[in-house]
Amino acid sequence: MIPPTVQEKLATLPGKPGVYLHKDASGTVIYVGKAVNLRQRVRSYFQKSANLSPKVRRLVAQIADLEYVVCESELEALVLECSLIKKYQPHFNVRLRDDKHYPYLCLTTSEPFPRLMLVRRVRDDRNRYFGPYTSSRAVYQTMEVVNRVFPLIACGKSFDGRPVQKPCLYYHMGQCLAPCAGLANREEYRAAVRDVIDFLEGRQEELIRKMRQQMEEAAEQLEFERAARIRDRLRSVEEVLQRQRVISTQIIDQDVIAMVPDDTGLNGACVQMFYIRGGKLIGQNHYLVEGTDEQTEAEIIREFVKQYYQSASYIPQEILLPHEMDEIEVVQAWLRQRKGRKVEIRVPRRGERKDLIEMAMENARHALEQIKAQMRAQLSSTERALQELAEALGLEAPPRRIECFDISNTQGQNQVASMVVCENGQMNKKEYRKFRIRCNEGKPDDYAAMQEVITRRLQEARAGNPKFHRLPDLLIVDGGRGQVSAAVTAMLQVGMPVPVAGLAKQFEYLFRPEAPEPIILPRNSQALFLLQRIRDEAHRFSNAYQARVRARRATHSLLEEIPGIGPKRRKQLQIHFGGLARMREATVEELAAVPGMNRRLAETVYDYLHAAGEISSSP
Repeated sequence: MIPPTVQEKLATLPGKPGVYLHKDASGTVIYVGKAVNLRQRVRSYFQKSANLSPKVRRLVAQIADLEYVVCESELEALVLECSLIKKYQPHFNVRLRDDKHYPYLCLTTSEPFPRLMLVRRVRDDRNRYFGPYTSSRAVYQTMEVVNRVFPLIACGKSFDGRPVQKPCLYYHMGQCLAPCAGLANREEYRAAVRDVIDFLEGRQEELIRKMRQQMEEAAEQLEFERAARIRDRLRSVEEVLQRQRVISTQIIDQDVIAMVPDDTGLNGACVQMFYIRGGKLIGQNHYLVEGTDEQTEAEIIREFVKQYYQSASYIPQEILLPHEMDEIEVVQAWLRQRKGRKVEIRVPRRGERKDLIEMAMENARHALEQIKAQMRAQLSSTERALQELAEALGLEAPPRRIECFDISNTQGQNQVASMVVCENGQMNKKEYRKFRIRCNEGKPDDYAAMQEVITRRLQEARAGNPKFHRLPDLLIVDGGRGQVSAAVTAMLQVGMPVPVAGLAKQFEYLFRPEAPEPIILPRNSQALFLLQRIRDEAHRFSNAYQARVRARRATHSLLEEIPGIGPKRRKQLQIHFGGLARMREATVEELAAVPGMNRRLAETVYDYLHAAGEISSSP
């Protein structure tokens, strides 16, 4: 039966392009789709005569509500669909497993003097990103080569060209132009940045040609030391070039995509990518795509292309696919819009391009076997840990969902609590929750704080809050018998008993409310390793949250004392500078440039912050 809210919206659906979102009873988005005609597409799910697959029938059975967004064109709908799938990761969509664990190289071109740094996520912040790389080791090796060859900032610090310190050893070794000491020439530095971009994008031949020309010019002008430095850099670039494998006679940038579906119950597929730049293979990666049951290979490839290039750091001129895919014209138009120039999607049938697909396919098969072997080993270890834990604590079944709570404060101030969740042996960060403790502010009482946070957590579950509706199979508190007693008291008050245990830090003993003696797990126990990992994660999460609360309160308390700086100006100052440290370093002109500020107020803030700094630093 169609829910009344869905029936009402079905009657008013427009016949225009757009994106639709199906939701379940808890309000969770379970599917995102796009349509050229919203009315026809969305209604097709609920027609009795529709020949729906088993997966779509399961989807329809869970739909309790729907939303839709009307778009101007199918291309606009495609862009919105990609961003919403990435945001919600709906269960019934084909999903590219989050690749934030892959490292990238970031060249901070938004700064006056760009530097290289390792990052885990590509952001829209005017910086240049290169990657993804297979490991952080590969990133650091690349950074080492770049810093040896090109005179960028090697210490990793940010400078604006004003002299703030003496030049370091990197400057005297000829590996940095010393913007920290005000010695760097901006034009020379920009030229080095352009060379770094060419190097990281695989255009080494062009870079080698340019460096040879510079070396010859320096020699002709009798600048032999400069010519020698360029010669040494040239040799390093040539060494890198020799290590790269030339696998294509096409002197263009290509991404080669191959896919191998799993047929052993993984409910996923392995996608292998080769990154070819100027005919040379400069890198490769594999990705796991989930939720692919009842999907054709062409559909899986289409969804991968849409989700991968939605946030890719670079889009090449040519993308090679193993299968034809639907909507190829609109996807090409979208990629062309993102890149700013022509992008061609090709499905080769023969020749060199087909050989590249076959090579990528073979690598995908090997990668899938490795993934399955790792998952089997991990599953075996996890099952053993959960079974050991159930036996040690006397549980009826292995605890599939474990919640762990930890309290953090600074001398009784800024008291907070964390709740982390482990499901089937894996930390589920989407289920993490954090709490501000309301009781006994200024008087540290871990027992009262633990009782409060567990009471609030269970009350939210009883009230039907979808963020807390799933109860744990086991509740772990960071502490001993006192924290366990506080948790039991909270459960009795709410009337929702849950199996609970405490893990004490000193000897790693387990405490149960009904057991007079602690449970001592063997030091090599998989169950103990799992509990320690969960407890340490709860501790890390609460400390990180407590530090943010402390910093926010410190910033607020000081700015609140400055006359003329109200809530709106405080917020703008915090957004612009991020904290008091950067605010103190700012000039009056920089403070005055913040929205809502003027020079008189900027001078007041500047004088107050520096006076406060002198007071706080005095003995």
